[in-house]
Amino acid sequence: MYTVDELNDRLIDLSFSEDIGDGDHTTLCCIPEEAMGQSKLLIKETGILAGMRIAKEIFHRFDPEMKVEIFINDGAEVKPGDVAMLVTGKVRSLLQTERLMLNVMQRMSGIATMTAKYVKRLEGTGTRVLDTRKTTPGMRMLEKEAVKIGGGVNHRIGLFDMILLKDNHVDFAGGISNALDRCEAYQREKGLNLKVEIEVRNFDEIRQVMENGKADRIMLDNFSVEDTRKAVKMIDGKFETESSGGITIDTMREYAECGVDYVSVGALTHSVKGLDMSFKAVH
Repeated sequence: MYTVDELNDRLIDLSFSEDIGDGDHTTLCCIPEEAMGQSKLLIKETGILAGMRIAKEIFHRFDPEMKVEIFINDGAEVKPGDVAMLVTGKVRSLLQTERLMLNVMQRMSGIATMTAKYVKRLEGTGTRVLDTRKTTPGMRMLEKEAVKIGGGVNHRIGLFDMILLKDNHVDFAGGISNALDRCEAYQREKGLNLKVEIEVRNFDEIRQVMENGKADRIMLDNFSVEDTRKAVKMIDGKFETESSGGITIDTMREYAECGVDYVSVGALTHSVKGLDMSFKAVH
């Protein structure tokens, strides 16, 4: 299994490969090799900044001699006209790293901005905002980092760091108890100690989970607000609770006020708008 840093390096290398190919002929044809310059990251929209750490990695991986001066850090609120960083180096390097850096920072900042709005909506409830696995292929680590920068909480990273028995797992396994019993036996056999969450669709399935007792968290999938309130009362703090399924920024506070521990929101990563910014030459 790759480390986070190794995954980021592979993403950067792949991104440069698909963008530059056998050469940035536009830049190579008109910019002398030794020409030096500066570019600034100009913010053009209000939001939460995210991606500075990976931006530095992008620059330094492409050209270790590039100098990056950061004025605004990840997690800060930014507004149009703010200059977040200044990068000095070969003009060719500035031009060839511009698009990848912007693609990553715009998306991460968009996710952080969206997450911060959801977190603010839940202020005072004690309920935390969770992300999902509905991420851009190859960018999961960065998108989940952006969720944390925006004040949210990462659910599992992938299929390896937590067990989540969803409806299909339950149905294929032959029911709630079968799925949980097999899960316990598997973890014992493999020497694992992963947290176990199970998705339920009705009150009977909640009862079965509670009788079995081998889960840590119950996911209330597509429950109405009224049914969520009843479910939380029924579970009575014996398991962590998570509301999931079609929850929007307009409805999430109602779910939180039912007393659930978490609300998971796929929209944090699967359909977010990038934060507008540009990388402009300093004359």
